[in-house]
Amino acid sequence: MNSNLRTGDTVLVIAGKDKGKQGKIIASDAEKSRVTVQGVNIVSKHRKPRSQTDKGGIKKEEAPINVSNVQIICPSCGKATRIGHLIDEKGNKHRMCKKCKKTMDGEVRTKVVKSTKSEQKPEVKETKKETKETTAKKVVETKSQKIEKAPQKAQNTSVASKAKVDTVTTKRKTPQAKQAAK
Repeated sequence: MNSNLRTGDTVLVIAGKDKGKQGKIIASDAEKSRVTVQGVNIVSKHRKPRSQTDKGGIKKEEAPINVSNVQIICPSCGKATRIGHLIDEKGNKHRMCKKCKKTMDGEVRTKVVKSTKSEQKPEVKETKKETKETTAKKVVETKSQKIEKAPQKAQNTSVASKAKVDTVTTKRKTPQAKQAAK
């Protein structure tokens, strides 16, 4: 599950034993939909001493809580809010406060201007042509590089490895190739 919360965000706990507490996210696990909040959901861990110098005992630490139990606090308005998304002119996606409509990523909100379909089509076609040409050039370059490197590899290989290559090629001959060899 994709989470809109990031490490360093200030959040408010809205459910559970620590309801009403605020803290910064110190770790997040998007796969399990859990976040670890500083000073929230403190649990006791019993630790056994691992060596003579290491002290065991009961350690207090933060445990992760579910993403649905926290709500982000907007840095602009200071209220707990949901997160919306905004796409700027460059196509970058930003998080937005649903209450004050300001971005949470530190950038100024700009209005997205949508162009008509007729304006977009020529641009898309041109970019496709450019990519086809550049990929064709890359393929030609890589083939020429392989041809140049092939004699160098043959010189560097040992007699034993050449024998292995010969045995592999004889095993992979097709029935047609075998008849042609006879």
